[in-house]
Amino acid sequence: MGRGAKAITSILLIEFLLLYNTVSQGLEESAAARTLQQEPHHTNEVHCSRERSRAAWKIIEDYLMPFLEEEGFQISTKCRLHPDNDLFRDQEQHKIYLDVNEWRCGYCKKSFRAENFLDQHFDDRHYNLLNVNQSKCLADLCGALHCDFVMNSKSLKAKCNPAAVARNRHLCESLADSCFPITQGPSASRLHELFLHQFCDAHTCSRKKKPFPKGGKKQTSVLYMATSILILMLLPIFYLLYYLYQREMNRGTQVLRRVSQVGRKTKPS
Repeated sequence: MGRGAKAITSILLIEFLLLYNTVSQGLEESAAARTLQQEPHHTNEVHCSRERSRAAWKIIEDYLMPFLEEEGFQISTKCRLHPDNDLFRDQEQHKIYLDVNEWRCGYCKKSFRAENFLDQHFDDRHYNLLNVNQSKCLADLCGALHCDFVMNSKSLKAKCNPAAVARNRHLCESLADSCFPITQGPSASRLHELFLHQFCDAHTCSRKKKPFPKGGKKQTSVLYMATSILILMLLPIFYLLYYLYQREMNRGTQVLRRVSQVGRKTKPS
C-alpha cells in the first residue's frame, strides 16, 4: 500500500506541475498579446502610399524639374509639387543604395537586402521623423501626374471612366494655376503652358495623346553604355588591323618595285 500511495502522490505531483506550466504559459501569452495590442502600429496611422508617392516624385523629377532648372524658376512651398509637401521626402533622401542587394538606412546605418525592407524599417523605427501634421500626401496627385502610366498599372487597360478623367484633368489644371500663376511673370506663364501640355492634355478618353510629350530628363540607357564600351574596346583592334594591312600593302608594293627594277637591269641591250 505504501508504494501505491507514493506512486499516486508522484503522479498527482507531475500532473500538478504540468497544469501549472500550462496555466503559466497561457498567462504569459495573454500578457504578450495585450502588450502587442497596446503598442502603436505606425503603419496604420499613415494613410498615404509610399510607393505611389515615390512614383509621383520620380515623375516630377524627370518630367518637370529639368524645365524649372532651364527657366531658373523656384516653385513656392504652397505648391503641392514642392518637395516639402512630400510626406516621405526626408526618409527617401536618407536611403543609401550600395549594391543590387544592399540598401542602408541613412539614419541608423543599418543595412537591408531590398528597398521594401528598408521601407518597412522606416515605418517601424523612424516613424517619428514623418511630419504627419504639416506634410501632404504626394500620392494624392498621382491621378494628375499619370503615375499609373509610369508604373505600368493594369488600370490603364480598363475601360475609360469619363468622370475620373474629368477629375484628374481638373486637379491637373489646378496644379498648373497654383504652381505657375501666369501673373507671376514670363517664366511662370511659359511653365504654366508647358505643364498643361506635359500633363493635362493627356487626360482624355481618346487615348490619342500620351503624357510627357515634351520629354524629360535624359537618361543613359544600359544598351547605349554597353554599345559605347564595346566600340571603345574594338576601336584599337580595328586601327591595329588597318595598320598591319597598310604595312603589308606597302611591303608588297616595294617588292614589286624591286622585281621590276631587277627585270630592267637584266634586260639584254
